[in-house]
Amino acid sequence: MLTGRDDLLAICRSLVQPTGLVALVLLLVLPFHALAEGPYQTREAFLEEIFSGKPPSPEVIWLRGEVKETTAEILGHAYPGIRVRYWGVDNRTAWVLEEIGKTQPITVGLVVNDNGIESIRVLAFRESRGWEVRYAFFTDQFPGIKLTDERKLDRHIDGISGATLSVRALKKLSRLALYLHQQTVQENDSSQ
Repeated sequence: MLTGRDDLLAICRSLVQPTGLVALVLLLVLPFHALAEGPYQTREAFLEEIFSGKPPSPEVIWLRGEVKETTAEILGHAYPGIRVRYWGVDNRTAWVLEEIGKTQPITVGLVVNDNGIESIRVLAFRESRGWEVRYAFFTDQFPGIKLTDERKLDRHIDGISGATLSVRALKKLSRLALYLHQQTVQENDSSQ
């Protein structure tokens, strides 16, 4: 606690010293870096929350033929696996998907209900920039969004200055979850 002008001058003098300057720089840089990276919620905790403590057993959708091609079209590259795991009850599915922002994967939990996004949550962010996509001011734009016939989002999503690649990644994953949800609904309709 500062008790006077002399204390303030002493602190300023210490910050001008090389070790004090380094400490000041670390104090300014580290909090932002700490905010950006890290897991915010595990997949298990996300599923527990979404399904009120009783998540269903996981199911898979195989990526072959048209589904594989459309998945690659949505992402702009081939999906890194041959199947995608999801959790579903009735016409509601949950997806935990990853997409590269700039250089690192962003892990996102998405819930699709009746062919529209119910919720979207960033579970883990590994980039040094663009972490603002995890906050509600951004993710609150997604609920209710559906996929058009051209496999685009039916509503505009406002971007975030400095987070363009992270915004793009979340939009791609939303499109992918909506598309894959449609495939699971078709699969269930044809099996009944």
